[in-house]
Amino acid sequence: MELTTHQETDVRQNIINAAREIFARYGFRKTTMDEIARAARKGKSSLYHYFKSKEEVFQAVVEQEAAEVKAEINRAVAAGRTPEEKFRAYVLTRMTALQRVANFFRAFKDEYLESYSFIEQLRESYNQYEIATITSILREGMAKKVFAVKDLELTAYTIFIAAKGLEYSWALESDRKKIETNIDCMLDILFYGLVRK
Repeated sequence: MELTTHQETDVRQNIINAAREIFARYGFRKTTMDEIARAARKGKSSLYHYFKSKEEVFQAVVEQEAAEVKAEINRAVAAGRTPEEKFRAYVLTRMTALQRVANFFRAFKDEYLESYSFIEQLRESYNQYEIATITSILREGMAKKVFAVKDLELTAYTIFIAAKGLEYSWALESDRKKIETNIDCMLDILFYGLVRK
């Protein structure tokens, strides 16, 4: 019996969903196609109809998680009324989303994954997205005379690096209130600086 395009898409998504859980539990190295097939309730040969390799399954999983994180950040930033609110929404949503999407976070953190070209491309694409998001918030803040920014590109990049530097320790923190307090402290430094005016 031939599957329709819609059914094919559903089967592929089912495999991605099952693989997502297996990769999150065991990591990329320890996960096997047999485990993914069992979790998806498919024969291993059926898996190879949809994906050529474990790497290809992992790529689909990580790309889906990346799209989810971007959508969450976009919604949160759009809901902010002021540039300050948008920054807070950006940082908080970013950190809570990274806690939830284990495979995406691993794709950024685990050095052994760097040898896969799709991981490098995903990292580069996602980093550019984040810098563009920060730049957009800064630009709005400048237009509304809320932020005084001398070098837009450098400022956006510096904020991005600061957020990346804190993500590992924040990703390990389970207390959301503590994360929010830390984020507010970081944003106070960003918005008001250290030097008394």
